[in-house]
Amino acid sequence: MISKNRISQIRKLHAKKFRDESGLFLVEGYKCVEMLCASDFAVEEIFATEKAVTDNAAWLAPLSPTLITADEMARISPMQTPPELLAIAKQRTDTQDIPENEPILALDHISDPGNLGTIVRTADWFGIRHIVCSPDCVEFYNPKVIQATMGSFAHIHIDKRELVPFLREAGSQRRILGTFLNGTNLNEFQFQNNDIVVIGNESNGISNEVAQTVTHRITIPAAESCSAESLNAAVAAAVVMYRWQGN
Repeated sequence: MISKNRISQIRKLHAKKFRDESGLFLVEGYKCVEMLCASDFAVEEIFATEKAVTDNAAWLAPLSPTLITADEMARISPMQTPPELLAIAKQRTDTQDIPENEPILALDHISDPGNLGTIVRTADWFGIRHIVCSPDCVEFYNPKVIQATMGSFAHIHIDKRELVPFLREAGSQRRILGTFLNGTNLNEFQFQNNDIVVIGNESNGISNEVAQTVTHRITIPAAESCSAESLNAAVAAAVVMYRWQGN
């Protein structure tokens, strides 16, 4: 059972303002909540329907979830199709030092939650653990972003920084790669383990200010018959990460 006041408090976390004020965020669904509980995120509370507890007794029961009805779950979840399982967790506040020999993905004004979540999930698949987002990127703790990661949010460290000063400083030790329509063919480019790859905005690509920090321009080659203007940001990131890993 959950009180009306508690439902109201949880519903406030649907809005960025209250996530920022409280330092909390929502995680929904079996996979995402299980990954959360296995990570170093601090979990505040878990809400579960009777079905969720029955289906996941082995790992969920020891966590003493709060049992609620499907109707109550629908009231606290921002999803159109409410899950059977929802958790509240604390946001990370630390800035992690990135080892000099590890790759970095830098995101310049990625505004679509689905794109950011997909990029995080893909980075996890290819073993890239560090993503730096510009301040104008969509919020990492947006429920749609978390959902789109399918649990990979728990394995990737996200920093939000002004990209230009970060890239200028990092450029003394690393190459800064940017995806452009004109550049070295991705299939001919030799990546290094500690490169930084910049992925630009869905509509406008890499901003002029960030582009000035790029030391190497790379291009994903299109078919001769291609009539599309560009690739989706998450798709472009996936193609680059695939080549990066296989280099």
